[in-house]
Amino acid sequence: MQKQPRILVIGSFMMDLVVRTPRAPQEGETIIGTSFNRFPGGKGANQAVAAARLGARVTMAGKLGQDVFGDQMLAALQQEGVATEHVLRDEQASTGIGSIVLDDQGKNRIVVVPGANLKYSLADLAALEPVVAAHDLVMLQLEMDVEVVKAAAQMGRKHGVPVILNPAPARDLDDEFLAAVDFLTPNETEAQLLTGVEVHDVDSARRAALELLQRGPRHVVITLGDKGALLATGERTQHVPGFSVQTVDTVAAGDAFNGALATKIAQGFSLEEAVVYANAVGALAVTRPGAIPSLPTAQEVEEFLNTATRA
Repeated sequence: MQKQPRILVIGSFMMDLVVRTPRAPQEGETIIGTSFNRFPGGKGANQAVAAARLGARVTMAGKLGQDVFGDQMLAALQQEGVATEHVLRDEQASTGIGSIVLDDQGKNRIVVVPGANLKYSLADLAALEPVVAAHDLVMLQLEMDVEVVKAAAQMGRKHGVPVILNPAPARDLDDEFLAAVDFLTPNETEAQLLTGVEVHDVDSARRAALELLQRGPRHVVITLGDKGALLATGERTQHVPGFSVQTVDTVAAGDAFNGALATKIAQGFSLEEAVVYANAVGALAVTRPGAIPSLPTAQEVEEFLNTATRA
């Protein structure tokens, strides 16, 4: 029986407000949408649920507003079996929201208002240190104060706990931060911002990954959408193809990938095995609408891998 890894997600919560429309409006244009839905989300919460559905024992830490969206977010996490005793509430700031316009091709445009996510402080993190030390792996993203995220990575490093950083939303990071990261998982846009290399295919992803390795992280995995992912370590680079699926909604595909990658790494699988599995989870996620609702279970992934076709 596979080990049930203990994963700590220090990250963001967003209530996703999703408008479906045939196409995105142009500047100054008003168009009629076709539907509206509200989904619990945020990169941290999405990745926490992704890992929990795949068999990890997940604890989430971060900050919500003292409002109805915060209540709904906590309830959604608890329903998924995610431990929430280290989730804090803020009396002044609202729970974060993501405003999403999703077109008929499954492409999205997103505006994020972080709210209480930015109120999670270094003092809040300091109180979490014993929890960090007790886990098998820590997952981080960039929808919180970057100095807090950096300190969290360094805390994981201090205690010998592997750290996965999904550097999203895209922003530049200093080498001291990157040196505390074990697994850096940018997409093409994020890799380009971090390196200046225009990432548009496997070869350019390889160049960007090798440059990122020089800046400190021990492993780099660049996600390439339907082309899969490019992994790089100090010894080698390898392109791992994706899977052919019909895209419905790309929201949370990267979060699904990261949750899966973390689960398999924490279970002791090789990086290549973890990336193949994460590609499958990301592919499944884009076939369904929403963020958390799109995340597959371990059984669904197993069934998919038995029949799936590589892209």
